[in-house]
Amino acid sequence: MLTGSSLVNDATRERVQRAIDALGYQPSRVARRLRKDPARANLIGLVVPDIENPFFADVVRGVEDVAQRHDYMLFLGNADEDARRETHYLELMRAESVDGVIVPASAEAEPLVARLAAAGLPIVCVDRRMPSLAVDTVVADNVRGAAEAVEHLLDVGHRRIGFVGGRPDLSTSRERYEGYQRALAERDVAVDPSLVRFGDSRQESGRRLTRELLAQREPPTAILVGNNLMTLGALEAIHVLRRRIPDDIAVIGYDDMPWALALNPPLTAVRQPGYEMGRCAAELLLKRIEAPARPTTVRTLRPTLVVRESCGARRGGPPEEGRGERPRRRMPLLDAARADAARDLVGLAVTAATAMTVVTA
Repeated sequence: MLTGSSLVNDATRERVQRAIDALGYQPSRVARRLRKDPARANLIGLVVPDIENPFFADVVRGVEDVAQRHDYMLFLGNADEDARRETHYLELMRAESVDGVIVPASAEAEPLVARLAAAGLPIVCVDRRMPSLAVDTVVADNVRGAAEAVEHLLDVGHRRIGFVGGRPDLSTSRERYEGYQRALAERDVAVDPSLVRFGDSRQESGRRLTRELLAQREPPTAILVGNNLMTLGALEAIHVLRRRIPDDIAVIGYDDMPWALALNPPLTAVRQPGYEMGRCAAELLLKRIEAPARPTTVRTLRPTLVVRESCGARRGGPPEEGRGERPRRRMPLLDAARADAARDLVGLAVTAATAMTVVTA
């Protein structure tokens, strides 16, 4: 009757429906799965590296929207940049017989992902590449995004440009550093190793590494920071050291977030298409579930440099002819009201993402 069979007459259908309403009956997804041929859970797994990172909240939203449209549930795990937790979630998802998994995998989890793929589990990599595996992949063009950011800094007169990157074992960190190097090389500016730092992709390392750069005898006049959480740490360090943006130090963050507009001056940032990456990853996974033998697909989406006011011309060196910006008036990094607003926006994003532990269709 619940399947809408034409073999059930109207009177019986009405009696059964009244009983369902009175008892509050809900169909069992497990039972439905057992009746299917082949059996499916209508459940896809997604492991994110850090639920506090608003970029991954956008990815989750993109995945969830596609899953909901296709009557799939989402099993969400937060690895917290911990390889043990990441592998635990992947093993748990396999034990729960998910129909497929989306993962921005770390290098430590790659062997397990390889075994799962070899066993026939549909897998899509998102944000981070695993070049040794022939799996569907959705990434942003990190080399191009970082190169365009450094080109902008060069255009407004900077030559001592620092780079604060995330974990060096991640493809995203390596690609952004490659873009940084490429842009400098194209303008005949040598890479100064003393201006390059790699951290753990967290806020605290952004704070610590920025302090290291600014403590040098010849500090950088501008920095490109490798992700949004590290950018928050970098801005905190600059504020504590009473450096002024853009007069003392210009800043570009990788990932554009709502709090970028709450800063004074507003932050120039590389905007990643996080929602689109999640949406594309989910669509590729559902296609892989339906057609396991289809050719592997790699989709590369383009980031966008959003130019605001945090990258003024370098003191002692004017912008290139006809291409720069006028030096901006000196101003404090943050006023109290805008700083509070920035923290509130980040807090809301984290709260919303954390609430999405299991998203139902």
